[in-house]
Amino acid sequence: MQVKHTQRTKSVTMLVLLLLVTVALASAHHSGEHFEGEKVFRVNVEDENHISLLHELASTTQIDFWKPDSVTQIKPHSTVDFRVKAEDIFTVEDFLKQHELQYEVLISNLRSVLEGQFDSQVRATGHSYEKYNKWETVGKARPHKPAIFMDCGFHAREWISPAFCQWFVREAIRTYGHETHMTELLNMLDFYVLPVVNIDGYIYTWTKNRMWRKTRSTQIGTTCIGTDPNRNFDAGWCKVGASRKPCDDTYCGPAAESERETKALANFIRSNLSSIKAYVTIHSYSQMMLYPYSYDYKLTENNAELNALAKATVRELATLYGTKYTYGPGATTIYPAAGGSDDWAYDQGIKYSFTFELRDKGRYGFVLPESQIRPTCEETMLAIKHLARYVMEHPY
Repeated sequence: MQVKHTQRTKSVTMLVLLLLVTVALASAHHSGEHFEGEKVFRVNVEDENHISLLHELASTTQIDFWKPDSVTQIKPHSTVDFRVKAEDIFTVEDFLKQHELQYEVLISNLRSVLEGQFDSQVRATGHSYEKYNKWETVGKARPHKPAIFMDCGFHAREWISPAFCQWFVREAIRTYGHETHMTELLNMLDFYVLPVVNIDGYIYTWTKNRMWRKTRSTQIGTTCIGTDPNRNFDAGWCKVGASRKPCDDTYCGPAAESERETKALANFIRSNLSSIKAYVTIHSYSQMMLYPYSYDYKLTENNAELNALAKATVRELATLYGTKYTYGPGATTIYPAAGGSDDWAYDQGIKYSFTFELRDKGRYGFVLPESQIRPTCEETMLAIKHLARYVMEHPY
């Protein structure tokens, strides 16, 4: 179905981008790394002493931080989730016990959970909106005419993020002309959808390393690959919560917008600033709705409005399955992090700028089972529709 638009469509644009980056597609197989015997730990952090101990542990053992993104972002009175390779588990557990750090094992064998991630009972030989899809399948699922703009898939291993963007496009096209609220939104707003920002990284999670996070760019002077695309925007670039070390997962890149993915997205938004009135970026995990700022503890000029809108949006999301989200400015709600796309968009003048961290709260983390795609997408659809209606009713 081709989505029709009224003349008022051009006056209010919400976000969702189509494909901006062309890459050579790799042949898709399941990830080359097996993760047999690897564990995901959750450690309770009470004070600065606990933080120092985790810094010590990270300096001597290879740890893949899931939440927060790096050891530098750990705060007192929080929990820290991280992945440990099988050969390091004894060392890590011994360290935690020796220093009386309270912890639990969220995932006792990552390979088993990864294999169980494909638990959807939906049968499909090609693309399916209730399964995780390889890149070549995602690309073929694009509609002939874009109906909608939101971006997903910054961090390659967050598969639920692009799954939602695909679901959103499908539902918008499927329900147009049949469901009153969606039809009104599509008539009054333009949506652009970017289903996968980090295409190379996403492909790599299918072909080589399921836990890969960054882009796949190369830099002069280092053999380390990739940049964190959500630390690469010109918004307090690399000042806090980001690393200048190319081997780190939160590497901010050699310069702001050094990555072709971030440059393409930023150029598109700059070219359409007069019409883009909201920016939504979809990530996982934590069940949070965040708004600027993350690169600083300062509050936005319209903080009260953003807070009220986030509160109403997460309340709407919870009406379907009772899923509870927290909300607030990024720096205080999750952790300080510079170079994020939501802060950058806000500083460009887009005053409704939000990040969604989808399900769950750590039981599965980045390996959310396929059986949770439908409920996650259904509840998030309610949130996006509520947000879109607010934008439609509050032009600026």
